[in-house]
Amino acid sequence: MDLLDEHLLPEDARGAKREAREFAAEHIEPNAAECFERGEYPWEVLEAGMDAGLVAQDIPEEYGGRGLSLHEVLAIAEEFYRADAGLALTLQLASFGADLVVEYGTDEQIETFVRPVAENDQLTGLAVSEPETGSDLAGMSTTARKEGEEWVLDGEKYWIGNGVEADWLTVYAKTGDGEDRYGNYSLFVVPTDADGFEAEHIPEKMAMRASKQAHIVFDECRIPAENLVGVEGTGFYMLAEFFNKGRLIVGGHGLGLAAAAIEEASAFVHDREAFGRTVDEFQAVQHDLADMRLAFESARTLVWHAADRVAGTDRPGYWAALAKTAATEAAVECAETAMELHGGRSILADRRIARVYRDVRIPVIYEGANAIQRNLIYRHAPR
Repeated sequence: MDLLDEHLLPEDARGAKREAREFAAEHIEPNAAECFERGEYPWEVLEAGMDAGLVAQDIPEEYGGRGLSLHEVLAIAEEFYRADAGLALTLQLASFGADLVVEYGTDEQIETFVRPVAENDQLTGLAVSEPETGSDLAGMSTTARKEGEEWVLDGEKYWIGNGVEADWLTVYAKTGDGEDRYGNYSLFVVPTDADGFEAEHIPEKMAMRASKQAHIVFDECRIPAENLVGVEGTGFYMLAEFFNKGRLIVGGHGLGLAAAAIEEASAFVHDREAFGRTVDEFQAVQHDLADMRLAFESARTLVWHAADRVAGTDRPGYWAALAKTAATEAAVECAETAMELHGGRSILADRRIARVYRDVRIPVIYEGANAIQRNLIYRHAPR
């Protein structure tokens, strides 16, 4: 069964997909269960991904990366998330937020901060969400005020990937109080060794345990004035554009998880017997499997179509929201059905399906909860 075949992919994304599949088979799948159980940062798998040229390589070639396209990154996401979502998230978060500095930063910022990430000498992350605020980008309370030749940050961030491990973060903070609530935010490069920066791992999660998130506190955290990314007051708009691509990639997260659920369900019902025949011979079970395929194939076709539209900047917010919502919810549907088909064995901790069932609960939330995506779909839909 090859649910994630190449027929929807453009030719120039197929090589990256094959690289990712080979890497996942060698490094992700064999370590997935142990890494989930331990819940520790998977440095060895991350370093193997760096050696394979599959980490932070969407950064342009002129800055030390491979310049992987949106389609290539999506192809990699499918394969990694099918193998294990926690390890996949660690691999794909290693350069999270660096695109913002590439797109809007100065040449000096790119050379100082982005190049070491592209060359796998440093890790980065993006700090947006807060303890009391997630999807409301214009409702964040962390502040940055200008004092002489420095910016001073105060506040908290939560759910920040690589918040402890990263060398620097792209931080979203409030810099104004104007009537236009969307024009009050800016982006900054904040080294994690800056005075006033403190981070600690969030306590154990029920899912994606091989990926670590942090609670960050900025207490009079001082950074140089030149660490402002782009123009003051444009952070919301820069982030909104950035998330269009990110949400499309989260569609790949959902597809990989849905494929994993279908694989587990199909293998189980074909191997298990009941009432003198294999479970897959019952029509009700066949309909369940058919519904899983319907959800998966529909979502995958939409995601890859959306990739073309997002890459071509054709209403990217609309298509990214469609892709993210459809694929992550297909993953939830497939995982829940797979659990039902496994019966009592579904709750055994050593079962891959139990891990997938937990993991599918997260992509429907990150990069903007799916309720927010539905708002975007309605607002941006052609009239």
